[in-house]
Amino acid sequence: MESLFLRALPLLKVAILTTLELGVCAFVLGSIVGLAIALMRLSRYPTLRAAAFAYVSVFRGTPLLLQMLLIYFGLPYYGIVMDPFMAATLALTLFAAGYLSEDFRAGLLSVEKGQWEAGLSLGMGYAKTLRRVVLPQGLRISIPPVSSRLIGLMKDTSLASTVTVVELTRVANQVGAATFRYMDMFLIVGVLYWVISQTLTFAQTFLESRLTRRHG
Repeated sequence: MESLFLRALPLLKVAILTTLELGVCAFVLGSIVGLAIALMRLSRYPTLRAAAFAYVSVFRGTPLLLQMLLIYFGLPYYGIVMDPFMAATLALTLFAAGYLSEDFRAGLLSVEKGQWEAGLSLGMGYAKTLRRVVLPQGLRISIPPVSSRLIGLMKDTSLASTVTVVELTRVANQVGAATFRYMDMFLIVGVLYWVISQTLTFAQTFLESRLTRRHG
């Protein structure tokens, strides 16, 4: 297996970077979209709440693989053509946003109503109270589930291989086909995914402990 790993190492180096880039880009963009959707779900306007609910229902209720295939193979029918990496990033972003929005919403709802009342009583207004009082507390509470979503998203990037993105799973398929050693290659790639997940888990634990000490 060591000789196979060394043979595949040049491809794996590029694939790891692609996997990380996919996951990080989708997570950052998904967090922005997800937070906006969470705020829409908490809005006083029924239309915004309904639109946000519909978004979450669709993207949490359908498989990520189907969404990715629709974006990559379906959108060109309407004249919207994207390269594989962009299509995979968009699919992962939209999918992640549906789940992240619920994580953010739960964090915001866990902030005591008295915090809202205190901010409003000081004349801060809705937007300023949200930005300066509620969001910092809600986002801090959301760190564990949001971090878990990032770890899950890194593993979900494996589906990008279906639209020809050369990430870890794609390399495992290519090298496995060339050497007929599929089992060994998938085990190697599985270990790499595990290392990425464990690294992110340690980072999450470190961040939580720092925030606990700071606000304890």
